[in-house]
Order: sequence, then C-alpha cells, then structure tokens
Amino acid sequence: MLEQYLLALILGLIQGLTEFIPVSSTGHLIFFADILGFDGTPNHAFEVMIQLGSILAVVAIYFEKLWKVTVTLPSDPKSRRFALGLVLAFVPAAIAGLLLHDVIKRVLYDPMIVAVMLIVGGVLILVIERVVKTPRHASADNLPLSTTLGVGIFQALALIPGVSRSGATIMGALLIGVERRAAAEFSFFLAIPTMLAAFSYDLYKGWGEFTTDSLGLIAAGFVMAFISAWVVVRTLLDFVSRHGFAPFAWYRIVVGGAMLAYLWSA
Repeated sequence: MLEQYLLALILGLIQGLTEFIPVSSTGHLIFFADILGFDGTPNHAFEVMIQLGSILAVVAIYFEKLWKVTVTLPSDPKSRRFALGLVLAFVPAAIAGLLLHDVIKRVLYDPMIVAVMLIVGGVLILVIERVVKTPRHASADNLPLSTTLGVGIFQALALIPGVSRSGATIMGALLIGVERRAAAEFSFFLAIPTMLAAFSYDLYKGWGEFTTDSLGLIAAGFVMAFISAWVVVRTLLDFVSRHGFAPFAWYRIVVGGAMLAYLWSA
C-alpha cells in the first residue's frame, strides 16, 4: 500500500502541474495511472477528485478578488456581470457532463484516445496561434456575456479526455477575440465552478465504493496537486505573455507521440 501512496503523490504532482496549462491533466493522469499500475480508487474517481486541490490553489491565490466579487454582488454591477459571465461559461459543460458522464467514463477513458487527442490538440494550438492576431478583449474581468458563453461551449469539448479543459477554454477564447493573458486568467476562474461540480458529482456517485485507504490516497494526491498547481498559477500568466502557447503545443505532440509508441509496443 505504501507504493500506492507514493504513486498517488506522483500523480498529484502531475495533476497540479498540468491542470492549468493546455496539455490535459486528465489525459496525463489516465495514461500515467495506467502505466504505473495505480489502482487505489474506483472508476477513475482519483483523477477527478484530486483536481479539487488544484482548484483550491486558484482560490487561495485569487482569494481577495473572489471575496470582493462575492461581497459586492448586491451593489456592484461589475461584480454581477463577472459572476454571470462565469455562470454562463459553466453551463454548457455542466449540461453535457450530466448527460454524458457515464458514457465518457466507460468509453473515452482510454490511453489510446488520450494520446491521439493530445496530438490533434497540439496541432490545433499551433494553427490557432498563427491565425489569431488582433484580440478585442484584454481583461478577464469584463468579457462580454456572449464571449463567456462561447468559451463555455468550447469548454464542453474538454469532456473528451486528452482535449484539455484549459486548452479548450483558452484556445476558444483566443478564437473569439480574447487576449492571451486574459484568456488564461478567465480559464483559471472558470475552473473553480467546473471542477467543483465534477468533484461533487463524482463524490456523490461513488461515495459508497470508497474505502479508508482510497480516501487516504485521494488526500495525498490532493495535497501534492495543491502545491504544484500553486506554482503553475503563479508563473503561467507571465510565461504565456512572453512565449504564447506554442511550447505547450509541441509538448502535446511529443508526449502524444511517445504515448502512442508505448501503447503500440506494449
């Protein structure tokens, strides 16, 4: 069991490092859990539930802003607009997730699908980076509601493992006119309700299947995901402002290709 706790820490590290960059944290977890032989929780619950650690890292970093929005909702139109934008962006993935949750878990949680989608997504990021030139929206705080809804529709594509929730939302935002830094920051905020909902739903669906050991593994992965996600969120905005998203695209293509080579040779 000690080995499984070590693997939980490793997977938590991977999750936190990959949650907010466009490389698919779920895809990485599915693949590495498979090749490392991690089997500590039922029905891929570990992969979803440790994401809460990453989300809490965002909440901690942006706590002052989020608290201000919360307490000023009754009096500040800007706060209400920001909150409504997040709600609109959250709804498409929430509806799709409720309708397709069981099918996705049963059919699409497959390392081969992850590898292919990593490569496809990497190519699309390179294309989008070349096509998108002049953004119309430079702030994540006051995006038009139609834009936030559009980002939410793109986010629903990330229900396919390997697509990447952050990748879908950021690239979708770029396509509809949001500046790089603002797109990444809005993706941070949108992750909070999205992953909280996914966490809560999986906890509700699978609570009876958990054991003391599996909850302990989730706790270990949770802590490691929080720490590593904190580092990524603190550094990502400056990185993409300087370098864009092409480095992540090439990473996806290389890793996806390596995954395919491993799976074909296994």
